[in-house]
Amino acid sequence: MSAAASSRKRKSDAENGAASKKARAGGAHASAVALVDAVLADREDYPIPEDDDAILESLVSLAEYARSLEEQWAGALQAPSAAAPPRKSKEELEAAAEKIRKAAQSGIKKQMTWKPTCKTKRAKWAYDGVCPDPAVFGVLLQLGGPPKFKMKKIPVDEFEKCIGPCEGHARYNELSISGTDVNVRWSESGEFKFSGTYGI
Repeated sequence: MSAAASSRKRKSDAENGAASKKARAGGAHASAVALVDAVLADREDYPIPEDDDAILESLVSLAEYARSLEEQWAGALQAPSAAAPPRKSKEELEAAAEKIRKAAQSGIKKQMTWKPTCKTKRAKWAYDGVCPDPAVFGVLLQLGGPPKFKMKKIPVDEFEKCIGPCEGHARYNELSISGTDVNVRWSESGEFKFSGTYGI
């Protein structure tokens, strides 16, 4: 086979392959996608058209395709901030914190049952919860903003100002949180834990 015939064959194969890929790709830049595929598939022997207009048309098509990709990439980079959930109002934060407060207070009270260690105020309690929004957790514990700690001790009187009084009754005795502090653990995943001791 002559070199000219071989060149014509390569050009014909490339055009046929490009046409089929163009049909599959679809979209506004299908011809540019097909051209990219064809060139990359035959890097060393891809036939360059002799017609200047054809070359210019290919370059313009590739340039438009490149610009389109740039714009798509720029849009993707901005998407996370655009898709961020709107900030809750003060009322919404307080309402969400109130739900967690009630659940925590109820959960702690239910654990205040009689144990021999109640006599020495060493009976243990622990409440695990989930609060996906750090701002809500900050409002719950009156932190003045989202928590900046993983573990913190809060004085019992301050804790009960936030959660409400936690009291139980057993064997004619009143049970309440004992000790000086309540342990608070916070995770960035939104999980939290309150723990401490109680007794008569």
